[in-house]
Amino acid sequence: MSTVDTAEKEKPLPENVSSFGSTANDGNTDDAQGHQGGLDNQQNPTTKENGSEKAESPDQSHTPKELGTDNPLDTEKELPTATGEINENEEEVEKAVEGDPTTEAASEVEEPSPLPPDLGKVSEEIDQYISSLSNSSLSSKNDDENSNVPIFVEQFAVLFEAKIDDYDSSDNPVKWTRLTDEDSASFLEAVNRVSKLLALLSEFSSDYKYAYSINRIGSVLQRAMTYVEEEFRSLLEEYKIPDHQDPETVVNNPSSSSSSTNAQDGGEQPPHTNNNDNNNNNDNNDNLGYSEAILSELSRLAKAMLVGGYETECCQVYFIARRNALEETIHKFGFEKFSIDDVQKMNWESLEREIEAWIRTFKQFATVQFSRERKLADAIFVDHAATSEALFSTLLRGIVVQLLNFSEAVAMSKRAAEKLFKFLDIYETLRDVLPKMDNGLLPPQTLDEIKSEASLNRSRLADAVICIFCELENSIKADAGKTPVPGGAVHPLTRYTMNYLKYACEYKDTLEQVFREHQKIERADSGAGSEFDYNTSQADADGNQSNQKAGQSPFQVQVTKVMDLLDANLEAKSKLYRDLSLSSIFMMNNGRYILQKIRGAGEMNSLMGDTWCRKRSSELRQYHKNYQRETWGKPLNCLMNHEGLNVNGKVAKPVLKERFKSFNAMFDEIHKTQSTWVVSDEQLQSELRVSISNMVIPAYRAFMARYGQYLTPGRQTEKYVKYQPEDIETYVDELFDGNATPTGRKKL
Repeated sequence: MSTVDTAEKEKPLPENVSSFGSTANDGNTDDAQGHQGGLDNQQNPTTKENGSEKAESPDQSHTPKELGTDNPLDTEKELPTATGEINENEEEVEKAVEGDPTTEAASEVEEPSPLPPDLGKVSEEIDQYISSLSNSSLSSKNDDENSNVPIFVEQFAVLFEAKIDDYDSSDNPVKWTRLTDEDSASFLEAVNRVSKLLALLSEFSSDYKYAYSINRIGSVLQRAMTYVEEEFRSLLEEYKIPDHQDPETVVNNPSSSSSSTNAQDGGEQPPHTNNNDNNNNNDNNDNLGYSEAILSELSRLAKAMLVGGYETECCQVYFIARRNALEETIHKFGFEKFSIDDVQKMNWESLEREIEAWIRTFKQFATVQFSRERKLADAIFVDHAATSEALFSTLLRGIVVQLLNFSEAVAMSKRAAEKLFKFLDIYETLRDVLPKMDNGLLPPQTLDEIKSEASLNRSRLADAVICIFCELENSIKADAGKTPVPGGAVHPLTRYTMNYLKYACEYKDTLEQVFREHQKIERADSGAGSEFDYNTSQADADGNQSNQKAGQSPFQVQVTKVMDLLDANLEAKSKLYRDLSLSSIFMMNNGRYILQKIRGAGEMNSLMGDTWCRKRSSELRQYHKNYQRETWGKPLNCLMNHEGLNVNGKVAKPVLKERFKSFNAMFDEIHKTQSTWVVSDEQLQSELRVSISNMVIPAYRAFMARYGQYLTPGRQTEKYVKYQPEDIETYVDELFDGNATPTGRKKL
């Protein structure tokens, strides 16, 4: 392989690429260390003084006091000339070229060529010189008596340095995008010549005759690369966040709206680039945040820096610019960076909003932004795949770690029942989105590291989810209030538990996975160090519940246990009512509410099963019968028990009058009391009223038809016959409204 080929071959990515984010100068370099051909190891040249050899440093013997002066021959030391011979006539040297730093004393003087008129002419000579150095072996170059550095090397340095001064003036620097295509191409060609020349000259670093030229060319290359680096940074900072995403996924963030401008600058369709990922087919360069023209310039500048030996600086500038751009994109999606302490101190309402923003951001980056970022790196570092991959991997890992740190902090926050569903949202996001990153974008090692960290976060979230869900059991057990709910209405504990389970069952598949994969957990209600095994729990539940199916899933076992605890709690609360009828109404209200919630939620209905629902319906019917017996047993007995009414074939009016009085009193009391009771379910309320009417009205009508005629019309009838059959129906329809309505006296 030739020397030029070696110089141009892509260098391996520096080990410090992964640490770019921690550099202090953000890519600026102020010295030429590492780019001057290994001068640190060169030997001290020797000169003769008074017949003896005396060691001198190259800088002392052959370097002007200030590099880049117009006339390096103002120094008192002898410098090499184009002929390589001793020249004691300074005037002839000045005629040859003003400012040649390589002139060396010689016995004969050749007339040197005049200074070329432009950079293009001397560049041709440089190209020929580079070619000759590349085609010659190192041994032949060392043996060549004419191996001194030609004078046009210094001419080239002076001319190119003047061009750099024109572009990189401190007063009015020329932006790269303002250069014509010809000027920018010429500049980069000159940079390439300088880097090649420096690489070849550096092979002679042990020869004092090359020391000055190596330093001189290295200084010029450093100045050129400083300009290239600054323009590379400037173009990278022109990134515009694409604003064509689904508006539902982007937060309307006024603070970042100024950066959300249209990225479609040129309107041209960019050429198709090599793409090994699953990008959208309609993704073009505008989607990357840069126009096609800017991408082309970025690629040219990056190539110049990499080929010129400035790979570290190039990667550092790119990493910092893209890291800042990605963080700006994260901010646009509404997500802010928080420490673990910040998350711990955050109130739940604020944390909920941040979790929602985190989910949007994580999904957007994993499915869209990362593939774009890889495409961007490949477009800029076209011929340097290793550099592109290393930079992309480092950037992606930094963003993913930042996002995973937030999910970890949430999992470590204080556990509370209301946090369950947001925890499940994060769990599902990690579970569903991370596999989409396994699409060839990342090297296997980086992908495995990210998966490992995400898996650890999922485990922590799963533990938190299980503990929170199990805490529901504790909340049911702890609700042991001694004050009954007025009117036998649905208890708040019933509403809370059933709504909680309803929403939890919307995450049925996820909770099944969580309880299955993380079966052993520390129970919140158990002693320290004790664990709960859901296989054991299932066996216990099967033993205690005859109706429970064998082989229930862990989550199904858990829900069944919650329902059993709720039933037991409600049964205990029903005993707080002194009126057995009201106790039955309470159980009917709560039982109907539970049954309606389960039947109205598909996931929950399938989880509990038809058998459980039929059993619950049977229990409700039994409570209904208990109510009828306790409430209407005595009034009906007055109407249907004819014992004592007939004496010797005649109606005993005193007994008849007492029966009417007893019925009226009991009905009045029932109406007065039960009109304040509450049955919020309209269907249950209607069923109760219809059943009461079907029992009472026919019995009352039959009683009136048989015995009403024995009462004397007028005052006697008004006194004892308070209700007509239709009045009974009217008052029955006023029961369970939750409002006390006095019964009125009805006339015949």
